[in-house]
Amino acid sequence: MRVLFVASEANPFIKSGGLGDVAGALPKELAKKGVDVRVVIPKYKEINNELRDRLRFNKWFTVNVGWRNQFCGISEYSCDGVTYYLVDNEYYFYRDGIYGYYDDAERFAFFDRAVLDMIKQLDWQPNIIHCNDWQTGMIPVLLKLEYMKKDMFYWNIKTVFSIHNILFQGVFDPVILPELFGYDYQPYLDKSLKFDDGVGFMKGAIIYSDFITTVSYSYAEEIKTPQYGERLDKILREKSYALRGILNGIDYDEFNPQTDNLIAKNYSVDNISKKYLNKEALQKELGLNVNKDTPLIGMVTRLTSQKGLDLLVSIADRLLQKDIQLVIVGTGDKYYEEHFRWLNKRYRSKVSVNIKFDNVLAHKVYASADMFLMPSLFEPCGLGQLIALRYGTIPIVRETGGLRDTVRAYNEYTGEGNGFSFYNYNADELFYMIDYALRMYYDKNRWSNIVKQAMNSDNSWSKSAEEYLNMYKELEYR
Repeated sequence: MRVLFVASEANPFIKSGGLGDVAGALPKELAKKGVDVRVVIPKYKEINNELRDRLRFNKWFTVNVGWRNQFCGISEYSCDGVTYYLVDNEYYFYRDGIYGYYDDAERFAFFDRAVLDMIKQLDWQPNIIHCNDWQTGMIPVLLKLEYMKKDMFYWNIKTVFSIHNILFQGVFDPVILPELFGYDYQPYLDKSLKFDDGVGFMKGAIIYSDFITTVSYSYAEEIKTPQYGERLDKILREKSYALRGILNGIDYDEFNPQTDNLIAKNYSVDNISKKYLNKEALQKELGLNVNKDTPLIGMVTRLTSQKGLDLLVSIADRLLQKDIQLVIVGTGDKYYEEHFRWLNKRYRSKVSVNIKFDNVLAHKVYASADMFLMPSLFEPCGLGQLIALRYGTIPIVRETGGLRDTVRAYNEYTGEGNGFSFYNYNADELFYMIDYALRMYYDKNRWSNIVKQAMNSDNSWSKSAEEYLNMYKELEYR
């Protein structure tokens, strides 16, 4: 089985969110199962400098972007059984940051065609091209509309498209069809690419891919509804026969409290008491009152409305009247940043707000907090709650998407469960659930049992990779 995994980011080269984690961890797990898996991403200016020095130049060729003829260099690196290709064009990718440029349509039109040209240049024919999110969405379109028609090399290649967040769809002016792809307006007029008055990269991928996946079982059902489908729900219902939900996992090598060198004290499910040494160390570092018995609630998140921050804003003052501490790490919308900075000033000894992306501090929060707050409005899968479970930090979540699939609500009568959850997007429900979790926290026997169940949850990539592999095999023999 030969699989080309295409993404706009991948750990450890560069990542801005969950997609980078998935593109870093899933291919490694597939390689362990005997798949010839190769990953291709753009060669950005800000990729890991240490890895940049290890790249080996493979070859160069030119790529047509409409009327343009652009240079494309291919660099190569191998690690953990996975071959990585980095697509180089300094005009498009040697910039600060990854996304958000005025010409993102052109940048990723180049990247998508470069990927298809690259496999022919390297004379390596994958069985499956696995595309991820809108930035790779035109690959299935190009393959079906053009490449399979003009070159036998591409005839038997199948495509999978993974939706990591349907909110971000890549919709651009229809002029990109002739300008960037050399096509007429037929794919717009026949509505296969038309989204409102633009051309939708993600819509095209859904229409032209052989299989569509998303990152949890519940999210696969949710996006078929008007509430969550961002106006692609009708198409997804029509293609429900090809839509699969497969849960994300986390990299158990990177997130391991027994070996994590970024935290103050390593621990495991067999010596959970050492977890509290991390808590005391973090309290000292952040200037909070040092008290191992005060419940510490952590959040590592993008500060956006998707993450349920409106609910937290509504109850923050009520919540902070209790004997708790709150640590927030993340960046995002200015409104939330300013509000939480104000909260920090008001409750200096109880709140620590860190408006930055800090991987080291994030690991410390996962290892130190007693509870992890994730009251999302929607959540395709979520990685925060998976990491929290791994570190014995009990998630409090809203029942949506992957949060519903991975957090089993604690039942005080049976003693079963690895976290706490509420259903409605309602601030009072969040407050009552936190209050309930705090009551359970003060019963040390109950809490110890919940922590053990959390740490014994299996959210590794092994099971999910097996599901992907079975799907690839099914698709290959169709």
